[in-house]
Amino acid sequence: MTDASVFNLTLEGMADIGTYITFGGFQGLRKALAIPITNSLDMLMDSGLRGRGGAAFPTGVKIKAVRENESLSKYIVCNADEGEPGTFKDRYLIKKNPFLLLEGMIIAAYLAGANKGYIYVRHEYPEAQQSLKASIETAEKEGFLGKNILDSGFDLTLEIFSGAGSYLCGEETAMLSSIEGKKGRPRLKPPYPTTSGLWGKPTLINNVETLCNIPRILQNGPVWYHSFGTEYSRGTKLISLSGDVNHRGVFEVPYGTTFREIIEHYGGGIKDGKNIKAVNIGGASGVLVPPSRLNVALDYKACREEGITIGSGAIFVLDETRSIIENVQNRVEFFLHESCGKCTPCREGLRQSNFIIDKVLAGKATVEDIDTLDRYTRTMQRAAFCGLGMAAGNSLSSSLEYYREEYLSYSQEGEEDVQEVVG
Repeated sequence: MTDASVFNLTLEGMADIGTYITFGGFQGLRKALAIPITNSLDMLMDSGLRGRGGAAFPTGVKIKAVRENESLSKYIVCNADEGEPGTFKDRYLIKKNPFLLLEGMIIAAYLAGANKGYIYVRHEYPEAQQSLKASIETAEKEGFLGKNILDSGFDLTLEIFSGAGSYLCGEETAMLSSIEGKKGRPRLKPPYPTTSGLWGKPTLINNVETLCNIPRILQNGPVWYHSFGTEYSRGTKLISLSGDVNHRGVFEVPYGTTFREIIEHYGGGIKDGKNIKAVNIGGASGVLVPPSRLNVALDYKACREEGITIGSGAIFVLDETRSIIENVQNRVEFFLHESCGKCTPCREGLRQSNFIIDKVLAGKATVEDIDTLDRYTRTMQRAAFCGLGMAAGNSLSSSLEYYREEYLSYSQEGEEDVQEVVG
């Protein structure tokens, strides 16, 4: 297999604007300012770029929706909250290549018709915030931000907004409420942010990784972008790889690569020669899959057919010594702590699920308890108010599907029921 490169992760010194320009920085912006906006939008649409924050919505479609709104006041917001446990790719991009993000935001704002933007960064990322602040000041001095950017007549000001550490503010409407000074709770949709977003105005919201794809697509064209990935999933994906692998970190992986190849090629295999017990794909809100499912390709169509959520691109590997139930409880407790409490399925579903898992680990649960746990989980997935609430039960649900015998082994009827399942 070959390694793909859209982000040039291996290059050093890209936080310096001179180095960034030397390696082609702002060429995408210059091209966007020089050609008709419709041409640039067509390039993004043709590229097949999808949102990299988890929803995978077509980026060009979203930008076009904001542009076509007749409102004279529009905003652009970069979601750099990155609250998904196990995900650290956006922080890496901001620290290593902040001007790539800024260029992507400038192009997107220009195409959408927005003149004011915010970068929503969680407060746990002080170094990233400092890097962005310095980069914004430098970009303004060099004429890439502010008034009359590169003598184009286009104005854009960007401001950093420090989040207070709420996982829920990673949901786009909750993030908008946070910026407005309100409680970070999800809003009812529709209307969608592209129609009524920040302060009721059309707002373009994109993830850091998504925006960082835009300059290279404008610079090199959609045909070049199609040289990476698959028919259904164009380009590359940044993977936050952690857990029981020899090499942890951020890796740029072309779509179409199997999860097994990611673990073996990029992660260097399992530490200490142990075997894989499970792999969590998509972060805490993702799914737990057994080794038999690792030959599935990193591809939206393939993963959807197999019930795997790519999400933000976090992959956490568990070796054979790990407890599935303890791992799942860690995630349930996280979501219980982070739930806004607005809707009953999420608030009470997580509370009761955690109570039952406590009983399981204490050896006091019955098979009926485990069936109830399954029912609570599916209720959360189907009835929670927001997408984050719906996803809160994914790891629990998948663990019950693939590792039910481990739950049963803890139950009061344990050995007998495990034999029935195996038989």
